[in-house]
Amino acid sequence: MPRGVAIPEVRQQLFAAVERLIAGDGSSRLTGRAVTREAGVATGLLYAHFANFDDFLVGYAIDRTFHISGEVAGLSERAGSGTVAGNLNQAILATPLDTLLALTRLMAIRPDLVAKVETVLGGGTAGLQAVEHAVAGYLAAEQQLGRVAAGADTEALALAVVGVLHHVALTDGTDSAAETRIRRAMGALTDGFPAITAS
Repeated sequence: MPRGVAIPEVRQQLFAAVERLIAGDGSSRLTGRAVTREAGVATGLLYAHFANFDDFLVGYAIDRTFHISGEVAGLSERAGSGTVAGNLNQAILATPLDTLLALTRLMAIRPDLVAKVETVLGGGTAGLQAVEHAVAGYLAAEQQLGRVAAGADTEALALAVVGVLHHVALTDGTDSAAETRIRRAMGALTDGFPAITAS
């Protein structure tokens, strides 16, 4: 990149680069140089936006957690429409699988990022925790409408949904079968749930 040429949304360019690196090589050998090389920018550009590489990783985790939280925030408003499995799939697959993969793998080797993210976004928000809370709230709303069995443990079901995402992210990553596996799992978890409100 020539000097003096403005790079639009450089932070997002760097965040996308770290996601590609984690998807391809894992997260154990991440460096600022590797990220900027992948992004196609000068190494110093990362440090013009972040105090150090750790600050960059915190910034990435906060940005992607905020994005994931936003994608599932309106899930409860879908209660009573469509199918439960369809609503879950639409919400949890709104975030690209490479983002889920990168954030999940990064937080698995850097659990200290959880506290740093929650310092900014609040407790219970880091990583996939926002998904768990949103899904639990949504399933409880569907339960009130009779579309989830009265005796169903909605919190345990929400944990199972997150478990599916976590497992697929850590094993399949962005493989073409990953989304299909997630959809099948949502179908199995909600098998027998009615598509319309019981009368």
